[in-house]
Amino acid sequence: MVDDMNVRTGGCHCGTVRFEVTLCDGFDSIRRCTCSYCRMRGAVVAMAKMGGISFLQGEDALTSYRFHTGTAQHFFCSKCGIYTHHQRRSDTTLYAVNVACLDGVSPFDFTEVPVMDGVNHTNDTGKPTRRAGTLRFIPADEPRRES
Repeated sequence: MVDDMNVRTGGCHCGTVRFEVTLCDGFDSIRRCTCSYCRMRGAVVAMAKMGGISFLQGEDALTSYRFHTGTAQHFFCSKCGIYTHHQRRSDTTLYAVNVACLDGVSPFDFTEVPVMDGVNHTNDTGKPTRRAGTLRFIPADEPRRES
């Protein structure tokens, strides 16, 4: 059963696109990827099943980009350019949702984010997906106030 914490609302930067998403495993599925596109985009994503995203407004403002095999479809707002989600290549029944687009969530909320090896993608190598490393966020100390 999906709990209410897995149901989130979100949208793009300009507010044109708004959506509701049910995350498969909450934030247990967060990750980044090392493929050329994800590396440049730099987003932290969480997973949602096909049909797990419903658009509240602005679906018609989304545009998409495909590269390499054309299987993965990356969606972004045509007005502000923010990447909202993509249909995954390794499992086309899943969407990866940009956590920075979720209301009240920041990619910096996660101290450790698994990074998957998208350069050597499982669909190209026939081998299981390999974890390339871990991205860590270490917050700076609070500034000290002098009395």
